[in-house]
Amino acid sequence: MKVILKADIKGVGKKDEIINVSDGYVRNFLFPKKLAVEANAENMAKLQAQNDSKKFKKDTEREEAKKLAEKMNKIMLKIKVKAGENGKIFGGVSAKDIADAFETQHNIKIDKKKVDLKETIKSLGTHTVSIKLFEGIIGKIKVDVIG
Repeated sequence: MKVILKADIKGVGKKDEIINVSDGYVRNFLFPKKLAVEANAENMAKLQAQNDSKKFKKDTEREEAKKLAEKMNKIMLKIKVKAGENGKIFGGVSAKDIADAFETQHNIKIDKKKVDLKETIKSLGTHTVSIKLFEGIIGKIKVDVIG
C-alpha cells in the first residue's frame, strides 16, 4: 500500500516521503500511531501544495539574502575599543560585538552565529569579515577597529 509519511521513521523513510509498505504494517502500526496517511489523490494534492509553498518561501528568502549580501559589500562598520600605545587591543572584538554594532549602526539584525570569525580581532585597523546569510550566500563587510 502506498502511504505518505507524517514523521521520520528509522529504517522506513523521512517525513513527507511517499513509500510502498505492506498492508499489515500500515493497518497495525502506521495508521494507529498517525505516522502516515494513505497516498490518495486528495492527500497527494495537499503534499504537492505544501512542497510548492516551501519552495516559494525558500526562493524568496534566497532573493532577500542576495540583496542583503550586495548591500553588505558596501558597508564599513566602525567599532571603538580601548587600545594600548602599540595598537594592541585590550580584550578583542568578537562576533557578538560585530553583530551588535551592525544592528545599532545599520538597523539590520544578524545572528552572532552567522558571523564567520576565525578568532577575535586583536589589532587596530580594517578587517574583512564574512557573514553567512543563506545556503551558499555569504556577505562580506569591512570592520574598522578604532582605538
